[in-house]
Amino acid sequence: MIQLAKISRSFPVAELKVAALRDVDLSIAAGDYVSIMGPSGSGKSTLLNLIGLLDRPSSGTYHLNGGDVTALSDEQQAAVRSKKIGFVFQSFHLVPRLSAAMNIELPLILAGIPVSEPRARVAQLLENYGLADRAEHRPDQLSGGQRQRVAIARATSMYPAVLLADEPTGNLDQSTGKEVMNLLEQLLLQQVTLIVVTHDPAIGGRATRQLHMLDGQIISQSGAGSGVAPMNRIDP
Repeated sequence: MIQLAKISRSFPVAELKVAALRDVDLSIAAGDYVSIMGPSGSGKSTLLNLIGLLDRPSSGTYHLNGGDVTALSDEQQAAVRSKKIGFVFQSFHLVPRLSAAMNIELPLILAGIPVSEPRARVAQLLENYGLADRAEHRPDQLSGGQRQRVAIARATSMYPAVLLADEPTGNLDQSTGKEVMNLLEQLLLQQVTLIVVTHDPAIGGRATRQLHMLDGQIISQSGAGSGVAPMNRIDP
């Protein structure tokens, strides 16, 4: 599903070019559960942004579902991103003035989905994520866990094939963070490909495949082992 070949990304700093990614090769199959770990500045968020088509590589190729998305225009990439990729961020990135329901509906409106369908889909998502009684609440009227549930509902409103989560528990207490991870892992039962960036080994260890990054490169990979939650089992 995801195939990166010799992906590099450099950023200009003063008169220098700083390499955030260096010749990264990576294959991720549909339905995989992958964590990307490493210290600050290792390139893990840059890699996630490239997979999510929020950024372009300086060199190399990226194939998604067999198509070379690096060859697409910005508008074409945006269309692919809208239909195939969902995002969950540490800081939620909800629109402050909109209610929970309207935040969830926003991607559907931007995608031009007919009016009747978004309302039914949003109502179902609110119910699925235990937010039906918070539909009209703005983000500042919600707890951190509720805001992240709204963010997950928004990210899945277009039924994406790939869900990218960047430090999804970073602003949450341990109990709420576990609840959020359980919700994300439920999506694996729908064959969603889940990719999580985290600095927390306990969170990263839940994935069935872990990538470890340093200085813009994947330095090691590990598979399922002790403490890893299988894709067909969600922690209580």
